Amino acid sequence: MKLSIVVPCYNEEAVLSRFDETLRAVLGSLAVDYELCYVDDGSADGTLARLRGLAQQHRGTTRYLSFSRNFGKEPAILAGLRAATGDAVILMDADLQHPPCLIETMLDLYQLGHDQVVARRSRTGDRRLRATLSRLYYRAVNRWVDVELTDGVGDFRLLSRKAVDALLSLPEYHRFSKGLFSWIGFDTVTFDYRNAAREAGETKWHLGSLVDYGIDGLLSFNCRPLRRAIWAGLGLAALAAGYTLWIIGAALAGGVTVPGYVTLVAIVVGLGGLQMVMLGLIGEYIGRIYYEAKRRPHFLVKESNPPPATAAVPPPAGEPAARSQAG
Repeated sequence: MKLSIVVPCYNEEAVLSRFDETLRAVLGSLAVDYELCYVDDGSADGTLARLRGLAQQHRGTTRYLSFSRNFGKEPAILAGLRAATGDAVILMDADLQHPPCLIETMLDLYQLGHDQVVARRSRTGDRRLRATLSRLYYRAVNRWVDVELTDGVGDFRLLSRKAVDALLSLPEYHRFSKGLFSWIGFDTVTFDYRNAAREAGETKWHLGSLVDYGIDGLLSFNCRPLRRAIWAGLGLAALAAGYTLWIIGAALAGGVTVPGYVTLVAIVVGLGGLQMVMLGLIGEYIGRIYYEAKRRPHFLVKESNPPPATAAVPPPAGEPAARSQAG
């Protein structure tokens, strides 16, 4: 069989050579043909230069694509899956937090007939606040979304060719891979591994990006927040009607009294804030429709080491292109 390893890279110059050496040592001990598909997500350091060197040093087993700018990890994963030609594909990060030694376990489980072999990391080493918030997020979001999301499960997994083709058939612009992996289904098995420390460099995930990613996960696989907004509006209307009847009854029983200023301000501000939240929610869905309607490519490739299939027909935007001589 042929195994493809897809590795998204963004500013991984400090660890890339170490990762490649470790990965090839593991793959060399396995009875498989392999290819490494690196995707440079518009890095600002020397990542692209390192990839050129690796492709020159390991011809025939190394492919790389370089984006014209930073498009994000999700487009990088998509580009790697499109470029991969193996019977099975493994997704992993270049920072060695996804231990290459687990590839043998993945292949053993794949040979048993599983289309997805998922590595679920422990929260060992994470800050207590981050681990707690993560558990609460997954517990809450699984009550809303139409697929099941599991805490500790990320992109580190093996996919059969059937599963890869299913993912590539999904054309949406805003991609949330965790949800897509769950949505396509197929025979899936999960095993646990101890969380590994990052070898070098800095994490690309900060609080703001994590919050944005969490919102993407909430909105990508359901429209229940819109339905909840309807029920919230009906509930507020019912409360307003009940409060009005109570005021009328109190006025008939004891006469008209001047309502409290603080109560009035609190109600106005509270309702105004709720309306803004609902408008923002609707705007998020409309914005996603707007992006889908434009049908722009998920990414643009400025450089790649494989030559084009034909010189007469240029590849479409977003597909792997020939290496640019200008760099």
